[in-house]
Amino acid sequence: MSRRLTLRPLRIAVLTGVAAGALLVPATAAFATDPTPSPGATDSTPADKEALAKKKAEDAKTLKEAEARKAMEAQKTGGNGYPRGGVAAGEAPAKDDNTGTLIGSATGALLLAGAGTYVLRRRTTARRQG
Repeated sequence: MSRRLTLRPLRIAVLTGVAAGALLVPATAAFATDPTPSPGATDSTPADKEALAKKKAEDAKTLKEAEARKAMEAQKTGGNGYPRGGVAAGEAPAKDDNTGTLIGSATGALLLAGAGTYVLRRRTTARRQG
């Protein structure tokens, strides 16, 4: 038995593992970015719920008062204090790094190149043998 015949199952297993990994890596990245919520250690009592609702109401009232103050100041200055828009207005720049797309494209190119090499080698071997 030749050495080539003994390595064929190993080669097939490695190629299958690489292909499975190429399919699973993007899926694991998608699950990793979405954390699952963990349950609280204790259930909140009605008193805790009331205190939380009261605090939210106070925060909302404070926020409305701050907005009213800003509006009054803006009227006094004639509206010149407002930013013009975009990042100056407080918008966050988009985070579009495309790493997942690049990794997927590179993996696909490598798999395609590997499959092409395998087909060409198989054809060459078939021509030599008959």
